[in-house]
Amino acid sequence: MRILCALVTFASSVALAEEGMWLFNDFPSAQVKKDVGVTVDQAWLDRVRLGSLRLANGCSASLVSPDGLVMTNHHCIRACLEDLSTPSRDLLATGFLGPEEKCPKFEGNQLVKITNVTDSVREATRGASGPEFQKKLKAETSRLESECTKGDATKRCDVVTLFHGAQFHLYEYRRYQDLRLVFAPEFQMAAFGGDPDNFNFPRYGFDAAFLRVYVDGKPAKTPEHLKWARKPAKENDVVFVSGHPGGTERSLTVAQYEYLRDVSLPWLIAAYAESRGRLDEWARQSPERERVSKSRLRAIENSLKALKGRREALVEPSFLANKRTAEMALREKAPEATKGAWDAIAGAMLTQRGLYVDFMMREGGFAFQSELFAHARKLARFPVETSKPNGERLREYTDAQLPALKQSLLDPAPIPLELEKARLTWSLTRLREVYGADDAFVKKVLAGKSPDDRAAELIDGTKLADPEVRKQRLEATGKLEEADPMMAFAKLVDGEARAVRKRFEEEVDAVVKKNGELLAEARRTVGVSGAPDATFTLRLTYGRIKGVEKGPAMTTVKGLFERATGKAPYAVTEKWTAARARLNPATPYNVATTNDIIGGNSGSPLVNANGEVVGLVFDGNLQSLGGNFGYEPVGNRAVAVHGDLIITALRQVYGATNVANELTR
Repeated sequence: MRILCALVTFASSVALAEEGMWLFNDFPSAQVKKDVGVTVDQAWLDRVRLGSLRLANGCSASLVSPDGLVMTNHHCIRACLEDLSTPSRDLLATGFLGPEEKCPKFEGNQLVKITNVTDSVREATRGASGPEFQKKLKAETSRLESECTKGDATKRCDVVTLFHGAQFHLYEYRRYQDLRLVFAPEFQMAAFGGDPDNFNFPRYGFDAAFLRVYVDGKPAKTPEHLKWARKPAKENDVVFVSGHPGGTERSLTVAQYEYLRDVSLPWLIAAYAESRGRLDEWARQSPERERVSKSRLRAIENSLKALKGRREALVEPSFLANKRTAEMALREKAPEATKGAWDAIAGAMLTQRGLYVDFMMREGGFAFQSELFAHARKLARFPVETSKPNGERLREYTDAQLPALKQSLLDPAPIPLELEKARLTWSLTRLREVYGADDAFVKKVLAGKSPDDRAAELIDGTKLADPEVRKQRLEATGKLEEADPMMAFAKLVDGEARAVRKRFEEEVDAVVKKNGELLAEARRTVGVSGAPDATFTLRLTYGRIKGVEKGPAMTTVKGLFERATGKAPYAVTEKWTAARARLNPATPYNVATTNDIIGGNSGSPLVNANGEVVGLVFDGNLQSLGGNFGYEPVGNRAVAVHGDLIITALRQVYGATNVANELTR
């Protein structure tokens, strides 16, 4: 992390060659031509954009055949594997080779159009501030999104905030809500090395999976897809990553960084560490408990490691010192009309410090960790919100967002009730610990019972685990006569949750967005430029296949078997052991690249100068964990599955020649 800090001042004023998660409608083609000698024209950008896919669960993917075949990571579809598994059919353990089955919770978004709507938003919010600004901003974004979708459930439209409020773009997507599982390896091979190897390189993860998008019950026709490269990638090749980085914080103010360092990250780290410990202990009690919690536990471990890496970057003394120096220099040169922005945002951060715990516990769901509670809250709010004008609703209930909300409520995947009861018990226990047993809200929540008794009462009493019951409640025009304890509970705590959300949106979010335009103007005036912070929207980065210092740029099949110990997390499955003699030991396995990525890029295609697939991004190394706050070119690396390994494993290990042939035909 020291390298990152040493480069902060330089990077704040001069863009590093490979830094930047670039917009497809503002890609620096001339800079790329100068830096790496590759021509990226509009036709290239359009082809790669249309071949890229966003998975609404937080991952990236790509269309890789004319018949709707989708490539992504195994860890991005583990929820599907769990949903399709039973006590006698553990797909995480065995993998999946077909026939194709629908993933209940999945949605894919293909970006078809980007429109700059900044002027429209500016005009609608002109002269407004505080709650009035937030009200007008919500109304205008809801109007733009609704006019874009026109009630068409096959479309999704989002107004995306860029440069923290300086620009607004309308993203129009083709929405796919029928995604079916085609192929997945065993969890053991996808996550080979487990938590010890996570965010490290050399690496040996076969973190790949394939889905297929369906339309009207048939495989979708997708002529706009990415083709598989005939020539394998090698060290020093120029490569691009097209994906959906979840979020970065590279252009924040010092006050915002101090808030993250002092409040948000320490709280999240403690919460995730506690969850990991409780879930790990719970899972050890039986094979079935391990099965239903494996994916969740792995996700918590991944998040915890990432959060710790981010905080390590912030507590490095030189990081904030350099940021503070750069901010002071910018404020001195900034136009007079923009100078109040820093103080306004600092005031908002003071407010957020006081709101944070209440927001995370009450509205963020940390006090009520349960899928059934999440369903109950959505159902309880649905009639209230949809009775309002579109522009006054909570964002997730606007016309443009309703198809996704309804899909989540009607998801038929089984809900493990024993795990539900345990998670709700733990979170109610944490609620009592945070506020104290005598707190009025705690008393109302627990209703005179212990956390475990209250959780048992709610989980045992609700019928919301049945998707048909949820459908009936969603479609009910009047009040259903039959009471449900979880529905009653969701309504009981909704007032406090809405209140803290309202304060956050009006006193924090609105202030940051309103002043983001002023900060962007200040940076433009003094010549600071670059890509906007990531927003889980499609971005493009460029780099080369390259190791760190004298380390390797690639690992090989030979290295996999040398690293294997026969014990988890370094155990090779029977399929790979049986195939060992057929495999070329020199086949590339994983590769390291200098591409600028972050969480959310998981599942992104790695493409060559021709826009052809040469790999599949699934991770970064330890140095990449500081990537939320800046790009460090010496050690920061993306990690991908090599394209040759994907084809080799499909054919020689799993016998999935149909998938391999579809990729390479």
